[in-house]
Amino acid sequence: MERVALFIDGANVYAAAKRLGWNFDHRKILEHFAKVGRLYNAFYYTAVPYPMDDKQKRFIDALTYMGYTVRTKPLRELTDTETGETHRRANLDIELVTDLLSTIDLYDTAILLTGDGDFERPAEVLRSKGKRIVVASIPEMTSYELRNAADEYVDLKDIRAAVERPGYRLPSEMRSSEAKPYYVTPGFEGQPEEESPTGTEWQDR
Repeated sequence: MERVALFIDGANVYAAAKRLGWNFDHRKILEHFAKVGRLYNAFYYTAVPYPMDDKQKRFIDALTYMGYTVRTKPLRELTDTETGETHRRANLDIELVTDLLSTIDLYDTAILLTGDGDFERPAEVLRSKGKRIVVASIPEMTSYELRNAADEYVDLKDIRAAVERPGYRLPSEMRSSEAKPYYVTPGFEGQPEEESPTGTEWQDR
């Protein structure tokens, strides 16, 4: 049976949820993509505040109990010298790429839940080594280069019935019919299965 590994860019998935106005059920995401083959592992990448608050800890614990391998990185606070505004930033691209390459012998298909164009080159490298790459996101947040590098593209809107978390709606960030470019990354808020979003906001660029 085909061996499958799942790699979830937490910030990108939450940004997609806000764009769509409905929320994802992480357990359902795991179950849906596990049907592709024999699931080797599912990795979830997210930034966390330091010290970690109780809601964020419950979110991380919930993901772990579901079967995810969770990779975290502390948020860093950066102050704009011109405006004096403080932004909280984190980037887990290196962690995701490290797992993609270091576990390459353990899967046949890598499923990437992200639209970030930074993963174009790693996707091309994996395909050159005989791996199948599936990218899942929404078109308005997906880099053309990443989509072009994938063997298959899954529009998350098309699998809404299988992965939506019923009863939870997020305020859509679409203010007009014009889609925002994929490189605009809204804030991330973790949502444990039993809790509402934590309110943690960050940028990964």
